Amino acid sequence: MRFEIMRLDDVDGTAVDSTVVDAASVNRIVQHAASIGQRILIRPADSAAS
Repeated sequence: MRFEIMRLDDVDGTAVDSTVVDAASVNRIVQHAASIGQRILIRPADSAAS
């Protein structure tokens, strides 16, 4: 399964950029975001996303 991870703006919460990753990479990305205080949104990726 693949997930879209969006980095969110600290002020208004809008998506700044996004990437699609496999399930095995999600934990590493979440841990990194937590360590630097970065806000992210994770959702299942559409089958058309790359």
